[in-house]
Amino acid sequence: MIRTAFAAPILLGSLLLAVPAAAQNQQEAIDARYSRALAAGYKALMLCGAIASAERSGAGERSEESVLAYELTGIQQPLDAIVPSLPYKIVRWPDGRQPIRYVAVDWADDMPPRIAFQRKGGGCSLGPIGLDADTIAEASPPKQPEQIVSWHMRIPGPVTPILEAAIKGAYGARARTTAVSVNWGENDWDWRFADGFTPFTPQRTWSVAKSIAATLVGATEHRGANVIEPNSSLSQPPPPLPIFLWYRGDWSDPRTGIGMDHLLRMASGRYSDTPGNRTDALYFGGGSVDETVLHWPLVHQPGTVFRYANNDTLTAIEAIAYSFEEHPPAELFAKIGMQDTIAETDWQGDYVLSSQVWASTMDLIRFGQLYLNDGVLPSGKRILPEGWVKYVTTPSGPQPTTGTFGYGAGFWLLNKEAGVPTDTFAAIGNRGQYVVIVPSRKVVIVRRGEDPAGSGFDIAAFTLDVLAALPAK
Repeated sequence: MIRTAFAAPILLGSLLLAVPAAAQNQQEAIDARYSRALAAGYKALMLCGAIASAERSGAGERSEESVLAYELTGIQQPLDAIVPSLPYKIVRWPDGRQPIRYVAVDWADDMPPRIAFQRKGGGCSLGPIGLDADTIAEASPPKQPEQIVSWHMRIPGPVTPILEAAIKGAYGARARTTAVSVNWGENDWDWRFADGFTPFTPQRTWSVAKSIAATLVGATEHRGANVIEPNSSLSQPPPPLPIFLWYRGDWSDPRTGIGMDHLLRMASGRYSDTPGNRTDALYFGGGSVDETVLHWPLVHQPGTVFRYANNDTLTAIEAIAYSFEEHPPAELFAKIGMQDTIAETDWQGDYVLSSQVWASTMDLIRFGQLYLNDGVLPSGKRILPEGWVKYVTTPSGPQPTTGTFGYGAGFWLLNKEAGVPTDTFAAIGNRGQYVVIVPSRKVVIVRRGEDPAGSGFDIAAFTLDVLAALPAK
């Protein structure tokens, strides 16, 4: 055979062109399969969490139809296009009360359904992809005692038209508001709810959970753990955080320079594959906190760059996890009066406190009131360090480079919004969850929603209108 000088390069070039195309097609197929697995996990967890938390709270049942219409529509693509077509079944314990045992969602002919199961203490966990329902060893959750609640409903007051406008969508195109509440002064409040929702209907808090997580850190600090800084001082530089010593076993890991303050301010300096709320492998893939959160390396010096990431909040909670046997999150919720709130865990039992918390509107009102009172309960008992509100609302760390909100330690700051009091801060979560706290006006605003992806609720405009409608202090 006569070989030319260019025959081999031509052949090699054709191979180089063919391999990437084949690899791309394979990758597309894998990505599509993974998206179906995530969509099934999303559906299983939302059905389990919404229905089980409502049954636990005594607020009345959430029907499957309600969850399908609210929690399971308008979610991010490509999951939104996949979720409606996935068959599911809800399996209950056959003990007379029949609480949910697990929800199974089919997604592939050659794999088990995705499984979200209720824990024996309440709350649901999502099993990893491939988990067989027969391997779940959880016992039936205890029957919750009947709750006697008093619905404090004001005679329509000065903010009522604004609340009704919010329910009807005046503050965001395509926004779906399920609840709005305004508390002001000592005992004045007003609220409105979409059909099927009440003050005691739990909804997923999404990233409002990050502010709840920061509160757990504060409560741990107040008990004398000194997880923020030595001697419980909130004005000195933070010490290294031992969790990365525990994780790797020695001080040579450069991540031992990360402090709790860095984590609460989204300034750990670690890399993550996506910013914000897309921790899909953990949230909907069924991964554990340990395997999906702690391994990320540094790309910046701690405390120099703001990057909003679930991993920082989750790491902060892992750092105080040693205290949960004696002081579980449920203990703090009970003290605050957040009786319908439950923090869910991954399938290994670690709290997913960056997002996976279910709480009612009434609970978030009480949460906001705690911050109006700088961590002091109505009984006069302090459960957060003195000066805690000043700490979480001080933008001492690096700030977001986009948007109009600043960031403190676990809370967003509305300090750049014209007309809004400069001391206003908020817990904010995906799909339109807001707890806005205005200490100078003694006001707490709670807005719950199931906003479709790409829509939004204008919380700044709503806050301005509410404050303008309220009596002057």
